[in-house]
Amino acid sequence: MAYRIHFTVEDLARTRVWPRSLPLMELGAAVRTLQEPGHGVRFSAWRRHALAGLRPDSAMVLELIRTRRWAPDFLTRAEAGSPEEVLERVRATPRARIRDDLAQVAADGPLPSWARHLADDRDLFRQLCDSLDHTYRVLLSPHWQRITSNATAEGGMKTRQALTGGLEHLLTVANPRCMRWNAPVLDVTLASGLEGDLHLEGRGLLLVPSYFAPRWSAVCTACQPQPVLTYPANSPSDAASFIACPPPAHDRGTGTSALAALLGHTRAAVLTSIGEHPGCTTNELARLSGIAPPTASRHATTLRDAGLVRTARHRNTVLHTLTALGAGLLDHPRGD
Repeated sequence: MAYRIHFTVEDLARTRVWPRSLPLMELGAAVRTLQEPGHGVRFSAWRRHALAGLRPDSAMVLELIRTRRWAPDFLTRAEAGSPEEVLERVRATPRARIRDDLAQVAADGPLPSWARHLADDRDLFRQLCDSLDHTYRVLLSPHWQRITSNATAEGGMKTRQALTGGLEHLLTVANPRCMRWNAPVLDVTLASGLEGDLHLEGRGLLLVPSYFAPRWSAVCTACQPQPVLTYPANSPSDAASFIACPPPAHDRGTGTSALAALLGHTRAAVLTSIGEHPGCTTNELARLSGIAPPTASRHATTLRDAGLVRTARHRNTVLHTLTALGAGLLDHPRGD
């Protein structure tokens, strides 16, 4: 099952990488990741803080943006601009657009009973917009500046890949788990399971990095001047934006006792800190682990030599992330 995007020579020439994140698409990805099990190591600290900070009225957004389901386009559309500008535009969505978008969602599955009145009840729609604003402030706002900074680096990296290996190579490696290039068609497996065909007809495609969608790509066909396809950001600092979310002190020892017996308390704390704050620098790792920077560097090197940690240089800093082996060890500290 795949969604097929058809390219012509003109489409390949006009396809480009957008070095910015799109606020509503990124917020939609964050809402889905919040509700989706898994990704415990990478998003655990962010998820804890998000769930603690969300008010009950955020349920309106969470009920309309579900994992592996279509969401109303007016809530997740691929629009450029600052988050504040884009959120304000949502409030101005015409009633006909609300009605049409909800009808498309209803064709995929039942709507919440209250959502059926959104197009005609402006007070209810205003409550939904307030819920969307609040959800953005909790899930994305604390990290948005770093996300946009990383998106610039990500865009540069993908552009270099296209220049050195060709655009077809970029389409092959952008999201190999869910995208497959079979010239002249790009097969994309969507979380919703949607099948269909998109003929670009000379418009090309806009590739946009997503930081809160670690696996799935999303497509927006109605965007102008060209459709949008997101892909998981893979730059060395792709998750550094979550460093601002230190875990509560009482959770620091959770799941680390078995690791401590294997690695020692300090090294287990270092590994856990990297897992909860991927992309952290050595100084940040030291602060998170409560040790001196030289000690943090020494333990990170040992973990890297053991195949548990990967380090990469970004500008003048070194960034630490887990390898698959390290993530597996943290996710299953007792081997079960």
